[in-house]
Amino acid sequence: MLEKVMIANRGEIALRILRACQELGIKTVAAHSTVDQNLKHVRLSDQRLCIGPAPSAKSYLNIPALISAAEALDVQAIHPGYGFLSENADFAEAVESCGFIFIGPKPETIRLMGDKVSAIQCMKTSGIPTIPGSDGPLGTDSSEIHRIARSIGYPVMIKAAGGGGGRGMRVVHSDAALVHAIDLTRAEAQAAFGNPNVYLERYLSAPRHIEVQVLADGQGNAIHLGERDCSMQRRHQKIIEEAPAPGISDRQRRQLGERCVQACQKIGYRGAGTFEFLYENGEFHFIEMNTRIQVEHPITEAITGVDLVKEMIRISSGEPLRIRQRDITFRGHAIECRINAETPTNFMPSPGLVSQWIPPGGPGIRVDSHLYSGYRVPPYYDSLVAKIIAFGETRDEAISRMQAALQETVVEGIATNIPLHLELLHDEAVKQGGLDIHFLTKKLENRMTAK
Repeated sequence: MLEKVMIANRGEIALRILRACQELGIKTVAAHSTVDQNLKHVRLSDQRLCIGPAPSAKSYLNIPALISAAEALDVQAIHPGYGFLSENADFAEAVESCGFIFIGPKPETIRLMGDKVSAIQCMKTSGIPTIPGSDGPLGTDSSEIHRIARSIGYPVMIKAAGGGGGRGMRVVHSDAALVHAIDLTRAEAQAAFGNPNVYLERYLSAPRHIEVQVLADGQGNAIHLGERDCSMQRRHQKIIEEAPAPGISDRQRRQLGERCVQACQKIGYRGAGTFEFLYENGEFHFIEMNTRIQVEHPITEAITGVDLVKEMIRISSGEPLRIRQRDITFRGHAIECRINAETPTNFMPSPGLVSQWIPPGGPGIRVDSHLYSGYRVPPYYDSLVAKIIAFGETRDEAISRMQAALQETVVEGIATNIPLHLELLHDEAVKQGGLDIHFLTKKLENRMTAK
């Protein structure tokens, strides 16, 4: 087992990693920016080192600064959490070339899955269902581009090969708009990801977003831990997630999970990962693989009893996967609400001093948060400040417990999106389940129209 791990992240996920390390008897080092010196995990870590000023480009995205911190404090491994450099193959490569352990997949795996074109091609060879598309990056011949689009069938989606997080995508409904839209997307992709390659896919009009959690040790052993429904989104950013996904048959989830396990074994995957799919008309279509721990991992932990972060650490220590598929039993239902520091009406960020923080409690409630009374939310990073997870024996019980937990939560000094969560969880369509990814967008548009 590792003796000392550096946490190259901040906020609730950094605290989550620290707690996992403490349970395993591992010492921790918090690498933090100047503005984050009072974060809870920084206060609780065994050692801490400032790696730069507040802007993430000069701190949490600064690879030389992170490597220097690891060298200075003599750590064995680095956990990247999610976001920042967690899916950066160059960072993983730098970590391992300097003699440290990267708690995550191998650099070549991150690079393979980070390019959406190569990821899709890899999944096809593994038997994973994909969306009909261009089968590779588009060239510059406009007549060939039009031929491909017509063969796919309009509307089509242009996607950046190096994109992610909902960026680098554009829907086109006709031949006339296609080439210009591709040029725009290429320019945006080059600016945002340093990769101008784009490809085409059939545009699915009303899909759900379903993802499958996997664990693999890079030694040929892999398991899946069921699926999550992440369809409640605004601007491609998830708001509420739940597990298991409503309306998916046991046969479908078993078959999909088995295919994901086979894909992990084929690519020699190591660590925790998530296969993301669009689900429409009873069919799954692969869109990407996230080669890291997910924000919504607690709901999978709730229904399986598996601590994903601790398993990641054990795997990175060189241990073979301790859990076999037959050991996984699914129980109950879990829902997660992402609490963001933002106004619930116009979604403007709401940084500032948290004058009072009282988290909820009660049966089946878990809160992952770095908040405390007197903490000042900085304006430089993602607005996520807490995750509330509700577990119940049934989906209805999980929803009822979440409603009570949200009403019990006290956050004063900053605005949060708790009112939006309460509104959604009292919506009859949400209670019914199985909504597509456009539900929240349409709901918010209808609200604006009504005004």
